[in-house]
Amino acid sequence: MRGRIRSAVPFFAATVALLVFSVPSCAGPRTVEGKVSRVIDGDTLTLLTREGTRLRVRLYGIDAPEVRHEEMPGQPHGEEAKDALAALVLGRIVTVAIVDIDAHRRVVGIVRCSGEEINLEMVRSGHAWAYRRYLSAPYASGYIDAEKEARGRRDGLWKQPNPDPPWEFKRRSRH
Repeated sequence: MRGRIRSAVPFFAATVALLVFSVPSCAGPRTVEGKVSRVIDGDTLTLLTREGTRLRVRLYGIDAPEVRHEEMPGQPHGEEAKDALAALVLGRIVTVAIVDIDAHRRVVGIVRCSGEEINLEMVRSGHAWAYRRYLSAPYASGYIDAEKEARGRRDGLWKQPNPDPPWEFKRRSRH
């Protein structure tokens, strides 16, 4: 009996965390603070909270070129996007304003570090697309404008003549 109770505790804690993070609050968006312990790719990182919890965080409203994962090949500029995100946040304390929990049980949020909005900076510097499919106010216009400006300057991935959006790359790679 004790074994069943012990094995149920992590499941219960994870379920409570998901419910707490996914229930809207009248006080505004929930935030979490922690140290970035790993950058997975140009739009995903691992956050270690002060309580010792590891959270996988997907940056809201952006999509960066894919890096090589197991069977999936990487895209041009994928490693550069990952390196750019790492240069901004790896080993630093960040705040995440939680927007959602995605289908992969990752926290989706707006990441801020030293007053800078990292999601917007990744688009502004040409390391990610404004992910229009999942963008809404008040972020949509700023992210879309930042992408247009990066394209115009031919910064980052926009140095390529016709960069392949990650959502199209993933769709084709699965088939």
